[in-house]
This record gives sequence, structure tokens and C-alpha cells, in this order.
Amino acid sequence: MSIDSQERPGTTSESKSVNVATMFFDRVEKSAQREAFRRLENGTWTSLTWQQAAEQVEALAAGLLALGVESEQRVGIASGTRYEWILADLAIMCAGAATTTVYPTTNAGDTAYILSDSDSRFVFAEDEAQLEKLHDNRGDLPGLEKVVLFDGEGDGDWVLSLGDVLELGRQHLEQNPSAVRDRSAAITSDQLATLIYTSGTTGKPKGVRLAHRAWVYEGDTIAGFGILDEDDLQLLWLPLAHAFGKVLISAQLACGFASAIDGRVDKIVENMGTVKPTFMGAAPRIFEKAHAKVVMSQHGVKEKLFNAAFAVGRQVSRRRREGKSVPPPLALAHSVFDRLVFGKVREVFGGRIRFMISGSAPLNRDIAEWFHAAGLLILEGYGLTETAAGAFINRLENYRLGTVGQVFDGSEVRINDDGEVQIKGPCVMDGYHNLPDKTAETLTEDGWLRTGDRGQLDDDGFLTITGRLKELFKTSGGKYVAPPAIEGRFMAMCPYAGHMLVFGESRNFCVALLTLDPDAISSWADEHGMGGTPYGELVKSDRVREMIGEYIDRLNSELNRWETIKKWAILDHDLSIENNELTPSLKVKRSVVEEKQKDLLDSFYQR
Repeated sequence: MSIDSQERPGTTSESKSVNVATMFFDRVEKSAQREAFRRLENGTWTSLTWQQAAEQVEALAAGLLALGVESEQRVGIASGTRYEWILADLAIMCAGAATTTVYPTTNAGDTAYILSDSDSRFVFAEDEAQLEKLHDNRGDLPGLEKVVLFDGEGDGDWVLSLGDVLELGRQHLEQNPSAVRDRSAAITSDQLATLIYTSGTTGKPKGVRLAHRAWVYEGDTIAGFGILDEDDLQLLWLPLAHAFGKVLISAQLACGFASAIDGRVDKIVENMGTVKPTFMGAAPRIFEKAHAKVVMSQHGVKEKLFNAAFAVGRQVSRRRREGKSVPPPLALAHSVFDRLVFGKVREVFGGRIRFMISGSAPLNRDIAEWFHAAGLLILEGYGLTETAAGAFINRLENYRLGTVGQVFDGSEVRINDDGEVQIKGPCVMDGYHNLPDKTAETLTEDGWLRTGDRGQLDDDGFLTITGRLKELFKTSGGKYVAPPAIEGRFMAMCPYAGHMLVFGESRNFCVALLTLDPDAISSWADEHGMGGTPYGELVKSDRVREMIGEYIDRLNSELNRWETIKKWAILDHDLSIENNELTPSLKVKRSVVEEKQKDLLDSFYQR
């Protein structure tokens, strides 16, 4: 069955915590007066210590106990990334209940489905917009007893304010001082902690059942790497309804660093300049956009200096990664360029970044090498919702660009005869909620998770993801094509690209649908006398098509003949979550786009 396999011994840091609740209270005991969280209040960043956060968590957990929540009962959170999300999540788990995560962009029908399928008794809703979804579908939610609003007032009946539940909890603690600590101490490691519904590129979302042991294991493993401690600060913007965002909270509890929280994607770069974090996690699209923004800001003499700097930077980066010495003339040139160019690039990201983490989707190697040349290391990792996010990662002192690193300590990986990556370890889910057949399809009888991803392991255990099993297609000529590899290459070379999707299943050649990044193409238009032209008109213009065509030609020159893009079109809009073309974690719903653009795709093959 197994072509290649790797196992890493359990060398995670020692932890007496068996659940996330005691993990939290252990951290509070160790770091009581140190900064835990930083949030924006009226445009100003304000801090909370671990002790201050603990007082709020314990009061909110007690409020849930007063409302009657029982062990493993589900409590939903429908909100964007903010401090209150973390407060609610920790309170739910400290009360022995389990968090059901709901993206704030989820439509009303799917929100109702998730809360109904999960049997959620209570739900924390961010604001009136989230509350309206629940009101509109209240008839489909007979088991939902109360809604708790982060922003807004209660109605004295079905809706409570966050302040109402905090006050209820404080009263409960006056009468039962140890209620929350007693409930927390009774939680077993196998008890349900979180129900995360996969946003899914097709079909109804599936609820992934993750036990406390998975999150404790993730946090302890990351702490065991020894790369983060109480002096670090992360900028946390990732959706906390997604496993990648959630695992960073587990890491925070285990390592003790502080988190500055702001879920607004358009404020990431601005916040980095203000907060000056030491590390940050992000999806590849964020790195692609940051790369494009920096590259496009260079003009004239400045651009020539910039290009010369990165030519030197890449040479130095490559030699250092290969363990080779840097010749004195090259080292001198690099020192000059570091002062003139690379230092300024690092300042864009706050100037204190020690490393960044990329996950959720494949990171193009060219992008990783560009950042590394500027002195910004991106540690790429790999995992799924079904593995509580992390299963592989490159280490700070042991990394290989283009790979997702080595398997987490205490877990195992194997590659089966079809090239599929399979994982076994404490982070693997218990199964899909209410879906025994789907669980049986995904988990082998001996506990291995079938990831659906193709991959290769090198002799040192570094994993390279080569694509999705289902995304690989065969042309009518019998040649296999891996669309993500082609798409990633194009995204790295074209700073104006929003998305690229390659198609050609059972056809005699490959075609592509493109979108352009609105901000990037708008800047291009300003520079080429077309400023103010609406996006829909820009993408139809001959000048834009000619410019993009040059990038397509460059792409094709690097591909095998059967992979080359023979025909292509630029869509009149960028893909979006609102149009159901992207998942909330920014993955493309390929089948949705294909169905929407069926006529256009068919026209490529008409004679």
C-alpha cells in the first residue's frame, strides 16, 4: 500500500493540559500580567493582560453555565475575526461545550443549515446583519434557544447582549465560585471541542469533529519548535472560523505570545506598519498581493536599482540555502542593497518580522524566493481542517522552499500507490458530524486520513504537494495536466493577475479564465493614460489584452507543449465570496466558475 512513509517521534513540549480550557488557565497562571491581546477601540490599539482576559472568559463561561449549557453541546459563533470571537470560543470550551464556527459571509440558508445540523443551542452573533440571518430562518432553528450579540442590545427574550451574559456569569460565580474551573477540569482529551464546517468547493458543508486533544497537540507541538515565546507578537487577521486561524490561538496558549487582532484584510499592511509584529500567518494570496504591490511601485531608475538588488538577493539566498559561502564581492553588493532596497521592503511589513507562515493553499516557490531574497522568510506549512490545521511545517532552522516541510512530531505520513498523502496522528479529526459514510470514505480502518492531495516525500521527509487528485485532468491526447501548478506559476509572474483557472478535461488543448486584481490594474491604467476607466471596460481593452497576452506567452514558454494555454479570456469581474466563486478562506470554487462560464469555455473549442 505505502510507497513511502515517514514518522517523527513525539518530541513535543511537556504539557499537563489535557484540554484547551486547562491549557488556557495554565497560561494565565504563567503569564498573568503580560500582554495577551491587543485590539482596536475607536481607532486606537488597546491591550489586555492574560489576567484581564481570564476574568472575562470565566464570567462568560459562567454565563453559559447559568443558561444551562451542558458538556459537548454546541454553541455557534457567527462573526468576523475580533477579540470577542476568541473570548466566546474560550468561554465555550471552558464551559465544557463545543464551538460551532460560522463564517460571517455565509449566506442565511447555509448559516441555518450549519446551526441546525450541529444542534447548536446558543449562538454568538457579531451584529444585526448576522442576527437578521437567524431571524429570517428562525423556523428552521427550533433548537436555538438564545442569540448573544457582540454589537447591539438584547430584546429581553430571544436575544441577549454580550454584557447581559457577562453579568449573568458574574452573578453565577458569586454563588458558585468554582463552577467554571470544576467544569474545565472534568473535560477529557477526547471530548468534542470544535465543530468546523468545511466551506467546501462543492456540495453542502461537512462538520469536522475536532477533540480537545487535537488543539492541545497542535499548540504543544508548535511550542516544542522553540521559535515562539512570550516576547513575540502576531498580527492575527485570519478568519477564526477557519482551522488555520483557530490553530494560532492554540499556539498562543502554548507559547504565551500576544496577538494584535483585526480581521480586515484591506488593513493588513497598514496594521503591520503600526503594530510591528514579529510573525504573521497568511494565505498565499496575501503574499501574492503584497509582492505585486511592492513590485508595481517601482519606476524608472528606482526600478532598475530594485531589479539589480533582487538579482543579487536571489543569488545570496540560493547560496545560503545550499550551505555555500557568499563570495566577498557578492556579500558587499548584498550589504549595499540591503540598506537601499531590502530594508525598505521589510519596513513595509513593520520591520520586526522574524518569519511568516503560509498555509491554506500552495505557495508559489518564486514568491517564497522573492521574499527570502528580501530577508523575509516564509515558512510554508500544510494541513486540513480535518487535521486541526497543522500537520507539516518548515522549521526556522530547517526549511526548504517549495516544500511544506516535515510532518509534525508525533504524527506519521505515507504516500499510497496513487500518490495520495495520508496522515495519522493526534490532530486527525474524529469524523464528520452526522455523516458516517463520508467519515468511512475519508478515514481508513486503521486511522489514516485520506487527504485527497498528491505529494512526494524526499529522503529527509520534506513533503512537496503536487496537486489535488481530483484536480488533475487528462486531455483528449492522453496527457495529464495539473492546473494548480500552471496557475501558481502565472500568478507569480504577472503582478496584475487576480486569479487564473486552467481547464481542458477530455479536450484537445488547455484554455484559461483570468481575472485581474482591481487595485493592480487600476494602477496600471493610471500609468498608461487610462485612469478612471471602469474595470469592466479595462479588461476588454486591446491594450490590456496585449499586456496580459505577453505574460501568457512567457508562461507558455515554460510549459510542456500539451500544457500550454491556447485560448484565454479575462472575466469582467474578479472572483468573490459574495458571488459564491470563492470559499471564505479564499479557495476558488472551480466547479462553480466552470458552470457559470460554461458557454464561454465551450466557445473556445468551436471551430
